[in-house]
Amino acid sequence: MSGSGSTKLRSRNKGKSKASPSTGASTKPQPEQTEAIAQADTSKKGTIRFSLWNIWVGLTLLRVLLFDSYHSTDFDVHRNWLAITHNLPLKDWYIEATSQWTLDYPPFFAYFEWFLSQFVPPVVKADGCLDIVEVGQYGWPTVVFQRTTVIISEILLFAVLQTYINMSSKKTLAFIIALSLVMSPGLFIVDHIHFQYNGMLFGILCAVILCARHRKHYLLAFFFAVLLCFKHIFLYLAPAVFVYLLRAECLDFKQKNLIKMVKWTNLIKLGGIVISVFTVAFAPFVYYGVMPQLLARLFPFSRGLMHAYWAPNIWAIYAFVDKILVTCLRLPYLHTLIHRFVPIPSPEIISQKLTDIGNTGTRGLVQDVYFVILPNITPRVAFLLTLFYDILSVLPLLINPTFKRFVGALTLTAFSSFLFGWHVHEKAVMLIIFPFTFLITERRLLNCFMVLAGAGYVSLFPLTPGEEIIKYFYTFAWFVICSLSFNEVSNERSFKSRVFLFDRISIAYILGLIPMVLTVYVMQLFKDKFAILQKFEFVGLMIYSVYCGIGVISSWLGLTWLYFFEDILWEDSP
Repeated sequence: MSGSGSTKLRSRNKGKSKASPSTGASTKPQPEQTEAIAQADTSKKGTIRFSLWNIWVGLTLLRVLLFDSYHSTDFDVHRNWLAITHNLPLKDWYIEATSQWTLDYPPFFAYFEWFLSQFVPPVVKADGCLDIVEVGQYGWPTVVFQRTTVIISEILLFAVLQTYINMSSKKTLAFIIALSLVMSPGLFIVDHIHFQYNGMLFGILCAVILCARHRKHYLLAFFFAVLLCFKHIFLYLAPAVFVYLLRAECLDFKQKNLIKMVKWTNLIKLGGIVISVFTVAFAPFVYYGVMPQLLARLFPFSRGLMHAYWAPNIWAIYAFVDKILVTCLRLPYLHTLIHRFVPIPSPEIISQKLTDIGNTGTRGLVQDVYFVILPNITPRVAFLLTLFYDILSVLPLLINPTFKRFVGALTLTAFSSFLFGWHVHEKAVMLIIFPFTFLITERRLLNCFMVLAGAGYVSLFPLTPGEEIIKYFYTFAWFVICSLSFNEVSNERSFKSRVFLFDRISIAYILGLIPMVLTVYVMQLFKDKFAILQKFEFVGLMIYSVYCGIGVISSWLGLTWLYFFEDILWEDSP
């Protein structure tokens, strides 16, 4: 948004305030005034230009400066996928295993890698970009090429969100929502430093949400099916999408006859769209008889409950509690005291268990995690907990399939899969943040969102061991700008007074992220000088996981309460 446009909007709003009669009341705008402010930008077309493309240019310049920054093993993963799809026939894509970085994304992403490989320049090919080797050997040309493909692919996200702004009746609010997404610290850290292609994928997710906003249900089904064929982690959101499409397009509860209640024509159309997309994606692999290998790559159930770096979820807190209990119960006097009330293992048995399992839960290993005091968690337990909260989340959507209910259900199903799922990656927190952002038209939801955004984005810091200063300041700047902007334009539609205690706790938690980050940073700085820091090198990651996990869980509880008990927040605006 241009500076002159912002000045005109503020001047127009200021004039409205002066024209109102003086009553001695607070100068804070009333709900009606806030609504008027949010809609004022549509009253004079051309006064303000809501364009994301100047933002794209500025961000591109910044991201080019990061070309030579740290990149994770994911960089070589995608380089290897370029090599596999370019050099081998399609039937061998999901069989080739020269490198440990085997292809384990759905077919559309494999086709995308093949497409990119067609544009590899000779100088990049000579650099080793397309070599199938156990460990990639590449230099600056490959880095420039691959990082450029991330920037170009992210144009899809900008295009979809620009369409969202153009089609919105409240362009100021839509622009702020879009701006917070394209400038997301998550994309900045994960895509442009760590290295992935999430911007493009979240562009498709935003297209799904945009289709729901304008009730383009067949197009919604198409885009979501395409999204699943790009990256199957979006299955987290499938329950909400399925129930929404079923209720909004295929069921008519006004009919008393069960047969007539189903709109069979619409159901067949939706099913045909989804089946067609999956046929295009998977049919070649069915033809070549490699579907078992493909599915084994997509769903490697041999992995353990927790990833190397604990995602900030329920299981991080669970594992932390187990470690605290182990430490406490190895103290004889405390063990004797607790044993009077609760049957617990003896200190000798605890020590033997730690020896037997190698204390896997504290070393960040990608394998099964065993707990010493608390019961072990099985895939069945994780699945049932996720399913239970998914069902709870979609029930209100089945009754009243409004757009806001749909986005709320999307957010809550993402929450449940992230909090209770098996082998969850910390990066999956963005699946919660992105749909949640579209709900910040209401101020009652703002605190829950900012706690989630703070905890979620800060939890991504350990992914990139370098570039600390830039990612700290970038995230801090994003947080300040977005919180102030959302607070300015969001509505207060609930007639109940805000819960000031929760507000203060939220602010205290968010401010607490700063000393937490600085503490871990100092621990890393002095790790080589103190033996105790070397011995407990995983403690820094555990601090991140536990503190950020508390924030994510708190946000989930707050949103759940509002979702089930504040119906006015989920009514679509006219």
